[in-house]
Amino acid sequence: MSDEQKMEVTFNDKTQHLDEETLFVVSQTFKALSDPTRIRILNLLCTGEHSVNDIAETLNLSQSSVSHQLRFLKNLRLVKYRRAGTTLFYSEDDDHIMNLLKQAIEHATHH
Repeated sequence: MSDEQKMEVTFNDKTQHLDEETLFVVSQTFKALSDPTRIRILNLLCTGEHSVNDIAETLNLSQSSVSHQLRFLKNLRLVKYRRAGTTLFYSEDDDHIMNLLKQAIEHATHH
């Protein structure tokens, strides 16, 4: 067993062994939250559902950049979409991550 597989974390007074898949998902989640554009998109989606065009216009980003970032976030199941005709509307898909993001923003703006 590698050192990474032997890693333990104390959470709610329980010791939990982290398997490779869990480590990967956690690291990808933090990777998603480490990009300013993805943070801006997720922060906007906290306000409700938005189309790709609306996100691009509101955040002053190209549609292609927004689509690329949304694909990354969708693959991590952090956002979901619904189709209405030819328009895709995105919304948050993971309350845990959105709460983590909100807490990080509160922490950063706390004086």
